[in-house]
Amino acid sequence: MQYVQLAEDLKFSRIIHGLWRLADWNLSTSDTQTLIEQCLEKGITTFDHADIYGDYSCEGLFGQALAQKPSLRESMQLVTKCGIKLTSDKYPERKINFYDTSKEHIINSANQSLKNLNTDYVDVLLIHRPDPFMDPQEVADAFIQLKEEGKVRYFGVSNFKRSQFDLLQSFLPFPLITNQIEISPTYLNHFEEGTIEQCQQHKIAPMAWSPLGGGSIFTAEDERSIRVRNKLIEIGEEIGAKSLDQVAYAWLLAHPATIMPIVGSGKMNRIDAAIEALDLKMNRMQWFQILEASKGRPVD
Repeated sequence: MQYVQLAEDLKFSRIIHGLWRLADWNLSTSDTQTLIEQCLEKGITTFDHADIYGDYSCEGLFGQALAQKPSLRESMQLVTKCGIKLTSDKYPERKINFYDTSKEHIINSANQSLKNLNTDYVDVLLIHRPDPFMDPQEVADAFIQLKEEGKVRYFGVSNFKRSQFDLLQSFLPFPLITNQIEISPTYLNHFEEGTIEQCQQHKIAPMAWSPLGGGSIFTAEDERSIRVRNKLIEIGEEIGAKSLDQVAYAWLLAHPATIMPIVGSGKMNRIDAAIEALDLKMNRMQWFQILEASKGRPVD
């Protein structure tokens, strides 16, 4: 396993395990504990959560497993997110989905996440989505308080564009340490909008959600997905990949921005495929061949 230094005393595993579907995997608490232990044994030490995952249930399912073996907490980094309020039977007063990055909500959400996850602190808290109603001073005040109380070690954002990142950073006395964004061979927006370059500028390693394009590289029949899939198959044969997903992971891992793919699977064979992709070597021309297939035209 490779590890990425995000701060002086914080490292993430290059492959991150995503828990957003944990409630769908129908695992017992013991099964969840086993999955966590298997990830740790493979070198995956970073686990990605959000308060809303699984209709507000996934953090608690993970926390129940930690409660069975609290010593596991010492070997991992926990990431969680806040700032989205979803309609739910648990919150009948909500008429619509909306964002809330008020100081009160951030602090309340973080405290609830600590309780759910059965931990005294989280390593990184992210604002889940850019909030057009955000008061950056309130967010900064919440972050500072949570840090001073020892409840959150570091902070970052998710899905933020360059200007949104810069705005929030300008109100903080410490650096945001990551931006969790959608990146895959079929989703290039953050290459085109300068988000990746900003991460490189500030030496921030981005986390990549939906690195397999939401499964589109396997099954989608639109023209673009077919082009990308065929090119991934071709390049996969050249680099010795065992599966299509390995080539997609290798494409992300080859980029100099030190992209950290989030693998959202409860199956160890799929997790192993991502880990094995760390050993695949993709050269610059192969990388651009996949980019070209995604764009549908040669680079300018």
